[in-house]
Amino acid sequence: MKRIILTNKVASTLLFLGSVLFSSLAAAAGGGYPLDSANIDPTDTASLQRGAKYYQNYCAGCHATQYQRYERVADDLGIPHDLMMENLVFDKRAKIGDLMFNSMDPKEAKTWFGATPPDLTLVSRVKGGPDWIYTYLRTFYEDPSRPYGVNNKVFPDVGMPHVLLELQGIQIDTCGDSDPNARDPLTGEKLCGLTVDPERKGSMAPAEYDQMAYDLSNFLAYSAEPMQQQRKSLGIYVFLFLAVFLVFAYLLKREFWKDVH
Repeated sequence: MKRIILTNKVASTLLFLGSVLFSSLAAAAGGGYPLDSANIDPTDTASLQRGAKYYQNYCAGCHATQYQRYERVADDLGIPHDLMMENLVFDKRAKIGDLMFNSMDPKEAKTWFGATPPDLTLVSRVKGGPDWIYTYLRTFYEDPSRPYGVNNKVFPDVGMPHVLLELQGIQIDTCGDSDPNARDPLTGEKLCGLTVDPERKGSMAPAEYDQMAYDLSNFLAYSAEPMQQQRKSLGIYVFLFLAVFLVFAYLLKREFWKDVH
């Protein structure tokens, strides 16, 4: 009887922990909001360079990528060191080999925003991947009830302002409480969604803003794993080595066992 009770307690504990983990993953992935596919390309150097530019201009003021170095980014993205320091590093005290910290004081940031802005080096890993970032950047919408007047579909009640507002403009949520996936049964078009207010457009057209969000998502995915391309290339050599080794291992095995009947 004691064993059965103990087993039931263990099972209950495991189920509880599993439900907590599932809830956490659901929250990290946007609470069920459909994510758009970014289809990032880590080999697209031009996109990564543009993403680095957007990150340094619009994100680095509050967010650090303290596990990256300016030099590594410059070398990987094919940016000359002098151009990197002149155009993409705004802290004139920084050196090319420094980690990519931001200049905002954490205590002041907590006072202003209610929480210290998180480091974004690994955001592509700890959230929902590049698709999460891509959708997040594109789903800010007007919400007068929020402190900064905006909310986000992927990250409800987010505590940061829409720093890309001047580029995208003000989006209006036409769905309200309706299903954002609902489509017209005849045409297949979405019945509602987020749309830019014609009277409050940004400096970018919707297609241009989507490209910017893609470039920024691509750069943050690279930042989370700068060795991705080298790792894949190394994997090819490892498989080639194993294939050659298999041949010699088979020949050696046949030599050892040729006299065994």
